Amino acid sequence: MVGLGTAQSNKSSRGLTILLLLFLLPYFAAAQLHDDFSDGDFTQNPTWSGNTDSFIINSQKQLQSNGPAVTGTILQLATPSQAAVGTIWEFWANLKLATSSSNYADVWLTSDAGDLKSNSTSGYFVRIGGTPDEVSLFRKDAGKTAVKIVDGQDKTVASSNNVVRVQVTRSITHEWELSIDVTGTGDSYVSQGTTTDATYTRSAYFGVLLKYSSANSQKFYFDDFRITDTAPPVLQELQTINPQELTLQFSEPLQPEEAQKLANYTLNGSINPLLAELVEPEKVRLVFSQSFRSGNNELRITNLQDLYGNAIPEPILSSFSFIPPAVLPGYNELLITEIMVDESPVVGLPAQEYIELYNPTDKVLQLQGIRYSDATSTATFPDVQLLPQEYTVVVPTSQVTNFSGYGNVIGISNFPSLNNSGELLQLRQPNGKLIYDVNYSDAWYKNSGKSEGGWSLEMIDVNNPCGGVENWAASEDSRGGTPAQANSVAASNPDNTPPILVDVTATAPDKLLLRFNERLDSTQAASIADYSLSPSIGIKQVQVQGPLFTEVILLLGDQLQERQEYTLTAQSITDCAGNSNPQPLTYTFALPSAPAPGDVVINEILFNPRTGGADFVELVNRSDKYISLKDWKLANTSGDTISNIKNITTANYVLAPGQYAVLTSSPDNIKQNYPLARQETFIRMANLPSYPDDAGTVVVLQPDGEVSDRFSYDEKMHFELLDDVNGVSLERVRLEGPSMAGNFHSAATTVFATPGYKNSQSQEEVQAQRVFEISSKVFSPDGDGYEDFTIINYRTDKTGLVANITVFDANGREIRKLVRNELLEANGFFRWDGLREDGAKANIGYYLFYIELFGLNGEKGEYKEKVVVGGRF
Repeated sequence: MVGLGTAQSNKSSRGLTILLLLFLLPYFAAAQLHDDFSDGDFTQNPTWSGNTDSFIINSQKQLQSNGPAVTGTILQLATPSQAAVGTIWEFWANLKLATSSSNYADVWLTSDAGDLKSNSTSGYFVRIGGTPDEVSLFRKDAGKTAVKIVDGQDKTVASSNNVVRVQVTRSITHEWELSIDVTGTGDSYVSQGTTTDATYTRSAYFGVLLKYSSANSQKFYFDDFRITDTAPPVLQELQTINPQELTLQFSEPLQPEEAQKLANYTLNGSINPLLAELVEPEKVRLVFSQSFRSGNNELRITNLQDLYGNAIPEPILSSFSFIPPAVLPGYNELLITEIMVDESPVVGLPAQEYIELYNPTDKVLQLQGIRYSDATSTATFPDVQLLPQEYTVVVPTSQVTNFSGYGNVIGISNFPSLNNSGELLQLRQPNGKLIYDVNYSDAWYKNSGKSEGGWSLEMIDVNNPCGGVENWAASEDSRGGTPAQANSVAASNPDNTPPILVDVTATAPDKLLLRFNERLDSTQAASIADYSLSPSIGIKQVQVQGPLFTEVILLLGDQLQERQEYTLTAQSITDCAGNSNPQPLTYTFALPSAPAPGDVVINEILFNPRTGGADFVELVNRSDKYISLKDWKLANTSGDTISNIKNITTANYVLAPGQYAVLTSSPDNIKQNYPLARQETFIRMANLPSYPDDAGTVVVLQPDGEVSDRFSYDEKMHFELLDDVNGVSLERVRLEGPSMAGNFHSAATTVFATPGYKNSQSQEEVQAQRVFEISSKVFSPDGDGYEDFTIINYRTDKTGLVANITVFDANGREIRKLVRNELLEANGFFRWDGLREDGAKANIGYYLFYIELFGLNGEKGEYKEKVVVGGRF
């Protein structure tokens, strides 16, 4: 990030390019040396220096020793040579003597000095002779004894006439190989060994050093010294001249034809230059048809070679940066990637809320005038720039010093205060055009401890800015956050899933609201042609709702009819990340109807959750209408008064016939405790009314204040044989039955509760053909959810009838007074859960219901029905 007043910013605004100096590899000499002494002279072309009066060129045009006949004499000759790496050394030698520790020849391949005798000289040499009568490669360190690094085969020069041709190669990766040909022809080289040594990568001299006894002063012969450059050209510097032009500086002159071939240069994987010009022997100028991209670029260079034919063995990949003039960010080109929502208690960072910005583009972004806002306030960024892939932290102006140690800092006045529970944050251009927004929530922490404060929220994958809750998590940095730095939770987390049409709501007879599970491509989603209705109704207009772009409004040409199902089809809908479902999205809905009391009823309640659990109330729509729950209320009672009224939802949440809605303050908790729960049926409420564990009343209110349903529960309604009722819900048995104790039963112990799906104890309605009729004549009260109780259905054609029902066992003993003086409706049912009067479970066997029916005028009827209590033996 640079301010406009800085030198770097001024360079950027003028489009000045950045000079990239590449790491220079060790120097590769371009020199080639060949001396076969055919000119009869060794004092020039090339020039040898040293004991020149002790050497001659003999009649065979060979270099021959001619020193004093004194034992222990050491002679030397040296010639300048910078060849050190990527080189081949070759020479012929003939030592017409018996080699020993006092009679040998050292041929110095590289030396840092012309005095080969000096103990301070360093380099590499080949020794012919010595005690082992071998040819070996040595390294000589200044002030130290030479070290053998390739040990040649012993006795290869063990005669009195030792002819040998020597070849030493050194690669650009410092791999050495010593080879000799004892025929002297160069046709029969035998490797003496290899090694890797990079101690010395430069040279000043090549030469020979001889040591001999008095009789051998004239018995050293040398010929055909060859030093060959095998190193390819090395790129030493890449310089951008302007947005479309650069120059390449190499270590040595290039072969012109290849240097000017356009196909040998590729920018960013696919772009060849318009012009490749060899402006100097070692310099190439490249001109491209388009500008370099902002930030990192890569140039690939192939097939270049020097004047000796040494070609680069592999493509050269050279990265360089280019920084163009700064521009305002477009949509999703400036991101909020970290949010410190609640700075207290302090973990390790300054006690201050902050947001972090990130530039995901290859552009330099101008932030001046950009508006940062929440729901209640707006701040404006000062005159600063953000470089490609750069972070900065935004804090109040008074906090800049406290955050300067973490990286780039932007200080602003009127910093919007962040809500701990969550809110919508937006970045907009000075003209109001949206750049980025994030609607964070404290649920994004996914960590109850860290959501209490001191820890930031961090974006996981900055390449997935539309990821929402799935792409954010609590910081894992020990300080509590990573302001102006790469996020601690950073990882690849792409969005590869196409959008889902969550629901369709008719908010008016001629208006539909479509809700999707993620942010859409707002341009694509605005196409009328992508939407259709069946039965057919024309669509007049599409409105994609910003800034979140998860909702679409369709204005219709005709009105919808109540109780008529419609199917909306949306095709080619694409999310913010570019994912599109190959199949059309469909959703069936209807125009909501006005509710009547009893249309939506209480279907299940968990009032005594497990330790650490949460309450829930499940509603079900038992009508044939589509009913919107917008502005419905949930309440309890205080005495005879409805109290503690809570709004269920302000959204257009529509219940289809037979559809469930689970009301809870903690959907995650319910899902954790009841894994089979259908999470799509959950409606999160900030708080539920209080529902005590022992007894209470649940009241459901329509928007007009009418009571839709009311159920008074008691802990004693639970099946008495349950060992622990905590975490077990009470379920409605018959959908059309009354909201009374007899129509609710403990959920099966196989599930404990059924939030969002069919009750484990539900029974279909039975219309009794006789006055009394039994459902489940064989039942097993074991809590497994299958026929845990039996039902006594009744149907009368009179009013004012009163019933008594008594249960007898097979021996005629009374075991339970099930019903006493119960006034009957026209039809209904009674339930027996298999328990005796004393609360014990009835034994397996036959039982009799003795039913007495009394009329207002003294009429009396008696009925008997048999049932069987089953179970496992």
